[in-house]
Amino acid sequence: MVRIVGEGQEAQVCKLDAALQRAYAMDLDLVEISPQSDPPVCKIIDYSKFKYEQKKKQKERKAHAQQNVIKEIRLGPNTDEHDLSFKLKHVAKFLQEGAKVKVYVQFSGRSIIFKERGELLLLKVAELLGDVAKVDHMPKLEGRKMFLFLSHKDLKKS
Repeated sequence: MVRIVGEGQEAQVCKLDAALQRAYAMDLDLVEISPQSDPPVCKIIDYSKFKYEQKKKQKERKAHAQQNVIKEIRLGPNTDEHDLSFKLKHVAKFLQEGAKVKVYVQFSGRSIIFKERGELLLLKVAELLGDVAKVDHMPKLEGRKMFLFLSHKDLKKS
């Protein structure tokens, strides 16, 4: 026994063979919707059309999903003012495009002893970009890299 539901039909309980014959007569498919209920619920639909519409909806949802892009900018602990301003222009451009930016200081060799210099450099970057960027994560040292994550500051919400 199965319960048949469908568009333009009232719900009724009948034998499985009768439901299959009814679907065959309408040139449609009998699809089980809820197998746990008592009796199981089936629907008479065009299954290929149903699958096509599901794929179409999923593709549309995927197209509207926002992609999170993370751009990276690398600095050294001894980065000069001119180099810093040049890289900040790139960071500002990336932020205007809606990307998140990961600014990091790469310590190589013995430069790891200048951790404070790297942290000050990252804080300076955050301060100079304060009008267009907000800090997601404060500077953090992992291995030989110190990271700072920035995202675009939404002026409408502030």
